[in-house]
Amino acid sequence: MNASTSAVSINELMHTLGQQARAASTLMAKSSTAARNVALRRLAALLREHRAPLQAANAQDLERAAAAGLSGPLLDRLKLSDSAIETCALGCEQLAAMPDVIGEVIGLKQQPSGIRVGQMRVPIGVFGMIYESRPNVTIEAASLSIKSANACILRGGSEAITSNTALARLVQQSLADAGLPALAVQLVPTTDRAAVDALITAPQYVDVIIPRGGKGLIERIAASAKVPVIKHLDGNCHSYVDDPCDLAMALEVVDNAKTQKYSPCNATESVLVARGVAADFLPQLGARWAAKGVEMRCCPEARALLATVPGARLADASEADWATEYLAPIVSIKIVAGLEEAIAHINRYGSHHTDAILTRDHMHAQTFLREVDSASVMVNTSTRFADGFEYGLGAEIGISTDKFHARGPVGVEGLTSLKYVVLGQGEVRT
Repeated sequence: MNASTSAVSINELMHTLGQQARAASTLMAKSSTAARNVALRRLAALLREHRAPLQAANAQDLERAAAAGLSGPLLDRLKLSDSAIETCALGCEQLAAMPDVIGEVIGLKQQPSGIRVGQMRVPIGVFGMIYESRPNVTIEAASLSIKSANACILRGGSEAITSNTALARLVQQSLADAGLPALAVQLVPTTDRAAVDALITAPQYVDVIIPRGGKGLIERIAASAKVPVIKHLDGNCHSYVDDPCDLAMALEVVDNAKTQKYSPCNATESVLVARGVAADFLPQLGARWAAKGVEMRCCPEARALLATVPGARLADASEADWATEYLAPIVSIKIVAGLEEAIAHINRYGSHHTDAILTRDHMHAQTFLREVDSASVMVNTSTRFADGFEYGLGAEIGISTDKFHARGPVGVEGLTSLKYVVLGQGEVRT
């Protein structure tokens, strides 16, 4: 099926995929932990066994993408290297080794009437995943879906259609080999945008939509969906250097948070520095970033302190800079009076993704944790740790800045729901 497929046949296709997913989700919800773990370990083995044909399929995508003028960094994201395939396989094995949360009962409490009331963790049902570029997301989404006893419908980017098709075939084989429904994971076989529109407006089949990609994609899906959406639009993350602070530690952490990798949504985009330590800290930071070619967009006070740094690339920060996610070697820098102003600035301009404080003051750290309104709030470490793997979730399907249901990195628990369970011994209400 291709982009010229008629609207009628697209709707028929998505109707079929939805019906199949809903039926498979019922079977997955009843499946055993052992069977799902067998599927995950089998998928890991298949990925390793089929490395050569996977890379041959991926080469076709890379060739088309290069001919279409896709940039170097985007081509790199598209590539299924040996290490990328091995990382996917290891992720499957790590998920298989994790405890199963499905069926877990939490918070069971005896009530005065004699009944006991708690909550049971259950699969969410069917989720739709819409993503761009990275074919490894196919395996991340599929493996999390299997572990959480859900079904899913995956719609990858057109640039990775050959790679995603080859990967999805292995996923379905692993499910079948484990005695589970192969259609629990389905890949939309067309690059037609109408398929996305059909997927996000089908609440009878899909319980939640998870978009993963650029801001434009996520905004479009959030605006048009008739299904709940787990999303984040921006990753305007902050590192705040407090007074008092271990400046040597702060230098290493803030540098890592910005420059370890520029493109992820958890990279620091704005640095706030308490006035009491700015004169000591900023020239050291500026020297390090001058050597790395980082452009620093500064408030007037910060620019004055950085003006003497040889080779520093300095610019005046505009109002828009405080709210900008650069995803590039560009950073905004502002000097603040202290903790209160830093928190107010983050809550005003941040994207509620990840923000960190570098401090020696325990009370300042506790206040920051309590009052910064973000999905991840950190003390004395790099914002780059805001990641499902680093959080011990095994894998993540994305990061949510929503406040309902899932917040932060979305792993297995983020793909579940809680229902109340009530246990009695013949009690009646009087």
